[in-house]
Amino acid sequence: MGSVWRSQAVVLAVLGAAAAMAGAAPQVPCYFVFGDSLVDNGNNNGIVSMARANYPPYGIDFAGGPTGRFSNGLTAVDVISRLLGFDDFIPPFAGASSDQLLTGVNFASAAAGIREETGQQLGGRITFSGQVQNYQSAVEQLVSILGDEDSAAARLSQCIFTVGMGSNDYLNNYFQPAFYDTANRYTPAQYADDLAARYVPLLQALYSYGARKVALMGVGQIGCSPNELATQSANGVTCVDRINVAVRMFNQRLLRVVDQFNRLPGAHFTFVNIDGIFADILRAPGAHGLRVTNRGCCGVGRNNGQVTCLPFQTPCANRHEYLFWDAFHPTEAANVLVGQRAYSARLSSDMYPVDLRTLARL
Repeated sequence: MGSVWRSQAVVLAVLGAAAAMAGAAPQVPCYFVFGDSLVDNGNNNGIVSMARANYPPYGIDFAGGPTGRFSNGLTAVDVISRLLGFDDFIPPFAGASSDQLLTGVNFASAAAGIREETGQQLGGRITFSGQVQNYQSAVEQLVSILGDEDSAAARLSQCIFTVGMGSNDYLNNYFQPAFYDTANRYTPAQYADDLAARYVPLLQALYSYGARKVALMGVGQIGCSPNELATQSANGVTCVDRINVAVRMFNQRLLRVVDQFNRLPGAHFTFVNIDGIFADILRAPGAHGLRVTNRGCCGVGRNNGQVTCLPFQTPCANRHEYLFWDAFHPTEAANVLVGQRAYSARLSSDMYPVDLRTLARL
């Protein structure tokens, strides 16, 4: 392993030790993850899909090598799991054992969206509704393991759930007119409403199956990704505002969704302002240890973003100074920043209403 991985491992070890000072056990009994390629850690490996990352140089700084994570190293949920006190990373649902279900699994799938058709041009993926169905199946197994529904419900009520959906509904749907007609059928505001309306019943299904401490991860600044800068920014530096403005409309709806669910018995929903966190990083990247924010560390073409990281391509050497690993996904360095702020808010705007450290205590 290189010095970059070792330095990040030291940081996480210190943070994990600090987070676990209250006791040796994790702060919550289990952690369940839902999402897309930002947090997929191998569920797409066995799927016929272009949305896979189980090949080098992905995982170049990860102890296990290429696992299916769309980064050079850790994802944000890897960071969160360590900060919550888990010794091991949360495993992918694909191939997870019954014992692993007790401490949580990762259901995320690259190219997945809230809308069923999202990402279909990339091949197979597990849509959010499919991830919810997999969770329901996992809960049924938990009931069998623990002996009865009450025991399972009591355990699940203390677990953390992070749900990060919506990025592909913009990247691989609304802003892909060659494959989808949604931009012709909906204004940005109407599309945000549609996504929220489809999201709520699936979140309700999670709640019905025991999820109580749920963090909705907002959609980030897609218009600042190397791919969008390469294809739609005149100078390759200025973010594409029309994309970011559309995404913020959806994020604003998520605040209302949080308020809606927090009226339900026992519910503790919260919103992670990924857009705001990235905006703060972009305002002063040097203060966050970053130097390059508009290019992928690994990729092809303008901004290293026209074609994403290819198998066995040689990435940049100074990965710890890059915000983006490839055309779309953050580096481990960026994921560490996001995971830290999701767990323990640096600014009051990072979370609404509480951060994950507080959520774990509720």
